Amino acid sequence: MNIALKQLKVFVTVAQEKTITAAAEKLFLSKPAVSMALSELEKQLDHKLFDRNNNRLIINEQGKRLLPLADELLARSNAIENLFDQAGPLTGKLKIGSSDTVGNQVTPFLLRDFRLETQHRDQTLFISNTAQICHKLAEFELDIGLVEGKVQHSDLVVQPWLCDQMVIACHPQHPLTEIENLQLSDLENSEWVLRETGSGTREFFLNRISPRLNTWTTSFELNTTEAIINCVSADLGITCMSQRAIAHAVEEQRVAILTLPLDMNRQYWLLYHQEKYQSPLLKLFLTFCQQWQCN
Repeated sequence: MNIALKQLKVFVTVAQEKTITAAAEKLFLSKPAVSMALSELEKQLDHKLFDRNNNRLIINEQGKRLLPLADELLARSNAIENLFDQAGPLTGKLKIGSSDTVGNQVTPFLLRDFRLETQHRDQTLFISNTAQICHKLAEFELDIGLVEGKVQHSDLVVQPWLCDQMVIACHPQHPLTEIENLQLSDLENSEWVLRETGSGTREFFLNRISPRLNTWTTSFELNTTEAIINCVSADLGITCMSQRAIAHAVEEQRVAILTLPLDMNRQYWLLYHQEKYQSPLLKLFLTFCQQWQCN
């Protein structure tokens, strides 16, 4: 059996992209070339690696067994290619995924400090909600995830990371700002501007705040922090989000913070696939993340 790295690269890309067309575009190959490489690999292994569903290819159990090994071999191959191109052991690319709050408010400063300390500059940052970050980690599309939402995924290692402070915010002239000793009961019948399903910020609201309210409604559901802040600034509802994310709007007096007798602390999480090959670069970055403090 003589399996080529090209075949493994095609296999991994098809697993991530789900179609021959998308994989071909990403690899800058023709569709027949991708189909042939995948077919030859399946023939050599004497196993189908995907279930065909119309034009989509869904990785099956045999493919899932191969995926972490293929990912490791490609990573090691890349390390060999870069071995003599750079001084020191930090070769390769880091593919980092962050949920919205972490990705916008924390990860850029983490990467700044990592670059200053190591001089490694080949990183990509993908920002989405927690559910999407977990999906891409499970598919080996990302090396590491930094998220605010609680994660339960059998394939992922989940470690506590930094802590965050959540706040409830409203328009500066909202009637709630006039109430002394504000209580959660004062928020009954309130309208909320929330993040979309899959967001860690939305999860915090649903787990920590909404169970304590008898009646509330959703005014808007949006997928960006700034859009939510603008809606609150336009008096379209109140919201719950990270103090880090809304601090600039508070300083600009576009929104106001409501102080309530409620624990609003939440945990950030560091994630990686339990079968992900940890190159020297990835090991160093994991250690750096665990020791780093956000100033």
